[in-house]
Amino acid sequence: MQADDAQLPDTPTTEHLDINRQRRRLLLAAPALAGTLGGIAQPVLAQSSSGWSATWGCAPAGPPPSASTMSFSGQTLRMIAHASTGGNRVRVRLSNEMGNTSLAIGAAQVGLRSSGVAVVAGSNHPLTFGGRTSITIPAGVAILSDPVYLQVAPFADLAISLFFPGTVMATTIHRDSWQTNYVSSAGNFAAHTSFPVSRSFGSWPFLTEVDVDGSTRCIVAIGDSLTDGLGSTANANRRWPDYLARRLPSELGTVGRIGVVNRGIAGNRLLLDDPNALLAGRRVVERFDRDVLATPGVRAVIVAIGINDIVYASGTALSRMQQDLIAGYRQLISRARARGVRIVGATLPPMEGFVYYTAQREAVRQATNGWLRSSNEFDMLIDWDRVLRDPANPGRLHPDYNRKPDGRLGDYLHPNDAGYQALAAAVPLSRLVSMMT
Repeated sequence: MQADDAQLPDTPTTEHLDINRQRRRLLLAAPALAGTLGGIAQPVLAQSSSGWSATWGCAPAGPPPSASTMSFSGQTLRMIAHASTGGNRVRVRLSNEMGNTSLAIGAAQVGLRSSGVAVVAGSNHPLTFGGRTSITIPAGVAILSDPVYLQVAPFADLAISLFFPGTVMATTIHRDSWQTNYVSSAGNFAAHTSFPVSRSFGSWPFLTEVDVDGSTRCIVAIGDSLTDGLGSTANANRRWPDYLARRLPSELGTVGRIGVVNRGIAGNRLLLDDPNALLAGRRVVERFDRDVLATPGVRAVIVAIGINDIVYASGTALSRMQQDLIAGYRQLISRARARGVRIVGATLPPMEGFVYYTAQREAVRQATNGWLRSSNEFDMLIDWDRVLRDPANPGRLHPDYNRKPDGRLGDYLHPNDAGYQALAAAVPLSRLVSMMT
């Protein structure tokens, strides 16, 4: 069957489709936000997690502005995903959720990356979808591949290759990968060990998750640019969820065989979407079910969100922001507990010196952190404000975390690699893992 003619197969794989257009929208524009949030029942886009757990993931967003939307025509795209846990079988989740036209994939492969664009010889395996090697994914839909037997070690780099026989637009994309990915010259190179690189780029189009077998558990990290890893070293896996993933088996042994999935999006907010910045992703209260509760094997979620709600708010919105944030946090807590998922909160980071800092926004940040520390409503709280702040000036990011590798000052909000490592080091592993049993 030609890829252009293939349709979504009517097989058990379709049980895992997310119909984006059918998702309920949370209406957060009303002034009485707390009451509005409390009365909304959210559908859960659950997928079977029996024997499967996510080892890697990102959060889809988009579409980008048309002028900056990448296109691929008769080319092969090879993307790199860094596993957190290993297994003997893998399956891959691809998304056309933000697209408005069908996405035709002529061939797809998964293998172990050796270096650069190259995969380990003999490790590349074809991905199928209901037994078919090509697939057309309708607009607004995500799909899981069939399982593939592939022995994956913890922290291995996986290479996912997609060949597009026609022209496709990267309307569903995770903008900031901090990982180099590759586009070929014209041709189907999905099954090749290497290929001629036309260009490279730092985002993940269409790819949203990799799962492994073995009944392992996973932790999902959801948040904004601090979770997404803005400012971390590219191609080095130094976001705080990466450091956390490495801590788990290193300090807990086999008990720490737990996946860590990063669903952070730079610019993301808890409460509002930005119609002018769709690559900042849907608000967390909207995407929580898709990006957290529908993740196979999820047992705990770490929520670090809210600072963008504050820094982009002004006037009336800022005056009620603390109560609105509390209402949003309570919505996440309720939905996580309804699914038996432990939920961990995090205080909001210091930001004095950041371009959007004002005394009024700082007051809201301090008040929100005060509620987070005193309310005990999350199952556990990590005080990242105290981890990151300068003891001599508690409103500011610690100087050791505000330096770029070349010695220049950072932006006073996003830490460097050392700061991200400090965030991961502050997670009390034994307590967290004991909550997940």
